[in-house]
Amino acid sequence: MTTLADLDELALALPETTRELDHGRPHWFVRGKRFACHRGRRKDAVDRATGEPLDDVLMFRVADLDVKELMLADPRGVYFTTPHFDRYPAVLVRIGDLRRIDRDELRELVVDAWLSRAPKRVAKEWLAEQG
Repeated sequence: MTTLADLDELALALPETTRELDHGRPHWFVRGKRFACHRGRRKDAVDRATGEPLDDVLMFRVADLDVKELMLADPRGVYFTTPHFDRYPAVLVRIGDLRRIDRDELRELVVDAWLSRAPKRVAKEWLAEQG
């Protein structure tokens, strides 16, 4: 079971990562490139039961659209997308669904998002350090 605090800790442990707040919502960057964020309300992401815009959506970059499709096929339904993200390499996760992801999976999600945006040299050095 993971939380937004775990996400913050894992993201900030990666080289050259910064966190900025936009209307109180965290956005994580590597060298100025966003790799994850807590999205604001958007009319394209609504609660199925109430029709109200969701206020608890996280966005994570992924390597490419093939990876996105694999994640969307996860039978747990943790990962989703909206029309706004059609043809864009990113998946969405509700903050409440973080509890359905263990720390290793969250770490992999964050690292993969970071790797998709990190400068090649920085990513290569970090990967070499990890063995």
